[in-house]
Amino acid sequence: MTMLFPSIFARLEENRWNLGTDIRWQDFDASKLTERQLHGIKMNAILEWSAMPTAEMFLRDNSHDADFSAFISIWFFEEQKHSLVLLKYLKQFAPEFCPTEEELSAVRFSFDSAPPLESLALHFCGEVRLNQWYRCASAYHDEPVIRQIYSTLANDEARHARAYLDYMRKSLKSKTREASLAFAKIGVLMTNARLNKAMHPTNLHVNKRLYPDDTVNGRLPDPEWLEHWLSNEIRFDSQWEKKVELGILSNLSGLLGHEFPNSHALRSYHKHLTKTAAAA
Repeated sequence: MTMLFPSIFARLEENRWNLGTDIRWQDFDASKLTERQLHGIKMNAILEWSAMPTAEMFLRDNSHDADFSAFISIWFFEEQKHSLVLLKYLKQFAPEFCPTEEELSAVRFSFDSAPPLESLALHFCGEVRLNQWYRCASAYHDEPVIRQIYSTLANDEARHARAYLDYMRKSLKSKTREASLAFAKIGVLMTNARLNKAMHPTNLHVNKRLYPDDTVNGRLPDPEWLEHWLSNEIRFDSQWEKKVELGILSNLSGLLGHEFPNSHALRSYHKHLTKTAAAA
């Protein structure tokens, strides 16, 4: 089977931005920034730093897959760059808000092994959600530089989602039933309207030995920040949430060859797959 990494690398390389020259640092306007917003930028910088243990998990659990593991090297580079651009923003314009090395290190801890196909789908959904979070954050901010940064990160997350989707499509060719079941299962979880809008991989428990201190968000200096940021600051409301749901459902529709106009249709499809697998 043809490896995807060379073409994905070329696609990401073509769209890669330069931290020093493509961000308009000279446009900074301190009058359009609040301390609470700076606190949020700090929390986001730490969250992006947590790509490190995620990359370690992917490499460990996919040691059999050289193609996907090669992609993770580029994904990790770009995610770590997201943290770096936010850290540079704070260091340059509000050094008192820069996270300490200890605060960054707190979100690097070992994740338990997880089914690789479910992890793949989970992070596809996570990138779709993060794309919309950052678009919403860009619209919320008035300060020109951080607006540009969040817009830039949103575009990266959309490209990452497409790359994960490419690997999901590849998995379907060799593990059709297993992959379909895993992808539908995670899609149901990540489009569940009863769950809060902070549903993202960084909010999931990932290490039984450390429970309950085993979520990335729980290890932030301000564990309650994310929910407050989404609900009361950038106001990630039902319209934004609908964009996340439609993004996941439309992509899974094309991937699995079934039309999922809403999350209920996906749940029904997942139940059907589960029954079929049990019968088999």
